[in-house]
Amino acid sequence: MLATGIKTPLGIKVSGPDLDVIQDIGKDIEGALRDLDGTASVYSERVAGGRYINVDIDREAAARLGLNIADVQEVIATAVGGMNISESVEGLQRYPINLRYPRAWRDSLSRLRDLPLVTPTGAEVPLSEVASVRVDSGPAMIKSENARPAGWIYVDIRDRDLGSYVEAARTRVAEEVVLPTGYTLAWSGQYEYLERAKERLTVVVPFTLAVIVLLLFLNFRNLRDVALIVFTLPVAITGGVWLLWALDYDMSVAVGVGFIALAGVAAETAVIMLIYLRHALEDEEAKPGGLTRERLLAAIEAGAAQRLRPKLMTVSAIIAGLLPIMLGSGTGSEIMRRIAAPMVGGMLTATLLTLVLLPVCFYLWQRVAMRLEGGAATH
Repeated sequence: MLATGIKTPLGIKVSGPDLDVIQDIGKDIEGALRDLDGTASVYSERVAGGRYINVDIDREAAARLGLNIADVQEVIATAVGGMNISESVEGLQRYPINLRYPRAWRDSLSRLRDLPLVTPTGAEVPLSEVASVRVDSGPAMIKSENARPAGWIYVDIRDRDLGSYVEAARTRVAEEVVLPTGYTLAWSGQYEYLERAKERLTVVVPFTLAVIVLLLFLNFRNLRDVALIVFTLPVAITGGVWLLWALDYDMSVAVGVGFIALAGVAAETAVIMLIYLRHALEDEEAKPGGLTRERLLAAIEAGAAQRLRPKLMTVSAIIAGLLPIMLGSGTGSEIMRRIAAPMVGGMLTATLLTLVLLPVCFYLWQRVAMRLEGGAATH
């Protein structure tokens, strides 16, 4: 709100040369979005809805009475706005003394027309003799965007995510609102920062995955183990997706950050499990008689059993640390819950990945490798 000036999650800024046309466009958009699914409230500023008292001086009539423009304007300014005639000093404080007509005269259009003007000859004439006094419409305040007059529409959203709502709103506005030539729409508010965050995440997420793959390759020094972890990693993410669905959380930047953290933790635990399985397999291969199917199963069982207790302790510690965030309230809790939710749900399925899926995939992979080696040896 401080950066964009929009007090609601979504704001629409209409820019153009004429404030009256901007106000009409704002009313059309207000009517188009009022019944859109997810709209809690929509209000278009009445940029031309101000009321002003205009005093249009008749130069010829004033000249016949010996008055000039400055004389008439001075009377109007003094009667309505007032004039500082002195200053009151009270200790270190100073207050101006302002003299003007009583409010009953200033608030009445008919009495303003009867304001007395003293001519050079000493005669008194009412203001209506030398000027027309009327109430005209005008802008209450002129806002500008990119050096152009603008009007803002405030949209509050309920029970719907911001991204899908804006897509539907864009389509509705394009179908029902006709923009004259020279007028533009800008979608602002939180949506503006959501778009910026999406652009950054399209770079950050692939970069994060690339870093994970690179670190895995530097650790194992072969693409087979890297592919084994990378292709089983989505299983860990599914738990976060399920918990988000159960809590009715929409996709957001905070949720994206939570999934990035989950991917890192899941890959880390999978790496440790794979290392345990490798060590157990090496011990079996070192025994006389070579590696058989029974020894392969025994190695996988031994390696997975060694990793069972550390894995459960890791998951328990992470979930216990995140539960206060999930159950807490206060400033920032809504964002923190959306960061923690993918981690809590994902750690449950990460346990399934590490203790069940990864050993099974490792066994199948080793069986294929044994068949290939056996075929090559026979050949």
